[in-house]
Amino acid sequence: MSEANSKTTVAAEALDRLDLSGCAAAIADGSLTSEAITAAVLARIEARNSALGAMLHVDADGAISRARDIDARRQRGETLGPLGGVPLTIKDMISVVGMPLTAASRILSGYRPPYDATVVARLRAAGAVLVGKTNQDEFAMGSANETSAMGPARNPWAIDRVPGGSSGGSAVAVASGMGFGSLGTDTGGSIRLPASFCGVVGLKPTYGRVSRYGVVAYASSLDQVGPFGRSVADVARLLAVIAGRCDRDSTSADQPVADYHASLAQDVAGLRVGVPREYLADADGLDATIKKRIETTCELLADRGATIVQTRLPHTRQSIAAYYLIATAEASANLARYDGVRFGHRTSTGGALDGLYERSRGEGFGVEVKRRILLGTFALSSGYYDAWYDKACRVRRLIHDDFLAALQQCDVLIGPTSPVPPWKLGEMTDDPVATYLMDVFTTGANLAGLPALCVPLQPADDGLPVGLQLIGRHFDEATLLRVGHVCNRENGAHLLRPPAPEVVP
Repeated sequence: MSEANSKTTVAAEALDRLDLSGCAAAIADGSLTSEAITAAVLARIEARNSALGAMLHVDADGAISRARDIDARRQRGETLGPLGGVPLTIKDMISVVGMPLTAASRILSGYRPPYDATVVARLRAAGAVLVGKTNQDEFAMGSANETSAMGPARNPWAIDRVPGGSSGGSAVAVASGMGFGSLGTDTGGSIRLPASFCGVVGLKPTYGRVSRYGVVAYASSLDQVGPFGRSVADVARLLAVIAGRCDRDSTSADQPVADYHASLAQDVAGLRVGVPREYLADADGLDATIKKRIETTCELLADRGATIVQTRLPHTRQSIAAYYLIATAEASANLARYDGVRFGHRTSTGGALDGLYERSRGEGFGVEVKRRILLGTFALSSGYYDAWYDKACRVRRLIHDDFLAALQQCDVLIGPTSPVPPWKLGEMTDDPVATYLMDVFTTGANLAGLPALCVPLQPADDGLPVGLQLIGRHFDEATLLRVGHVCNRENGAHLLRPPAPEVVP
């Protein structure tokens, strides 16, 4: 067998064996070529995407061309970037030159952005190979990836179940080998919930840690871009690339970017790990297996030298109401630009200007997006602003203060990501409020602007993934990654891989 063929064969097998860090190292030392590993990723997408629905667009020619360029640079002795030759995917809320950007909505059908988002430009500069765009809930509005106008993504561990949302396609792609990492967005849990349901690692950075330039806006005071990976080490490597001040985003913070990879070498001895009563002991509707996995992890961290501290987040129950008022109000304002005149879908039926607006938006937006626009418009309307939106902002401040008080007593907070395992496709579509309640443990970090990390734990007895959530101080992602890496190392759940899907039910 020739060396090239050998490398191609190894690349195909490596999709389930390697993580991002291992892939980058193998390409850098020449034991794998970027072209071979990219071709294997593309073959995996072709084999599995029809069943899983993770990818909305695949740029096979562009990815292979980029991979060949990376390989040529290595052969010339050039130093590759930290992501040199590694295939990645991007959520379809984020602008990538040469690829469609739909936000999984009919209203943006056919749109191709003329520029890269800052995070995409930084991935390219680091040597990444961008394979394509991933499925999501329409305009990132959903917790199950069922509101996509292009059809749902499916959980790779059980294809009759949801993968979580809104960044479901990104989590499915990483879990099933359609790339070694991905970027998603998180407004109220949209990275962490899919990571939990699909058994991968997902990080929502501190608000302002990562630029949002070139990212479709849902709720501007809550949205944040973050990475998915198979391991905490992968997420640390991706965060190091995309983090940092961006002059094109006034909300990005001028804060130093830590050496996240170096932080992984530290253990948890001496750290104080807070367990909010509202997240565990007093949590309503928390699945017994999830609760047990969290308790076991607390015991493990204590055995490794951490101090477990009982703490409180008194306004946890109010976070859902505050979040869905603030997020929908901001969505109402942000989505007003899709009017059928300036860009996006335009109705073909003519008529007066008001009718043009109504029909274009009625045809372009899905049911959930319309619901949230109406909720937000109501909350902002004359006579209701003080009673609803202003009051939600006041509650947001109380939630923020709860977290700051708790994080004075400890270095990191621990709890579940979701109160329940992934539910069956279609099980909650007729009860949107029930779906909203699934965000009870995730929305608080967005309202407070804090970083939060989801790490897989050992799955439940039925094989469905279980995710742990860690929440830290502003701009202290390094501590979250440090604790998450110990969890990876001790329980090994990040090494598990879903089987190939067979038949879509």
